[in-house]
Amino acid sequence: MTMFLIERTFSVGQDQMADIGKRSRQLTEDEFREITWHHSHVVVDDGGNVRTYCVYEAPGEDVIRRHSEKLGWHRVDGIYEIAGDVTPDDFPLT
Repeated sequence: MTMFLIERTFSVGQDQMADIGKRSRQLTEDEFREITWHHSHVVVDDGGNVRTYCVYEAPGEDVIRRHSEKLGWHRVDGIYEIAGDVTPDDFPLT
């Protein structure tokens, strides 16, 4: 399966994100079993908007978009296929 990074902006406050996270997980377990949600980074931008950067494993972008439509309360700003991962350890100085 392919790994994706999904960039989203939510139309709700940070205090409502726990409920949205539960709904997202419920959707993946009940209706979108082909998606694996690995983790998300949650940030609040300077305008107070909640933004997330989620790593999903899925067969394609289309299923991620269908999941997002069902979840609601946000817009998808981008879906990017992850080409690989690196850490500082991958670039030794000596």
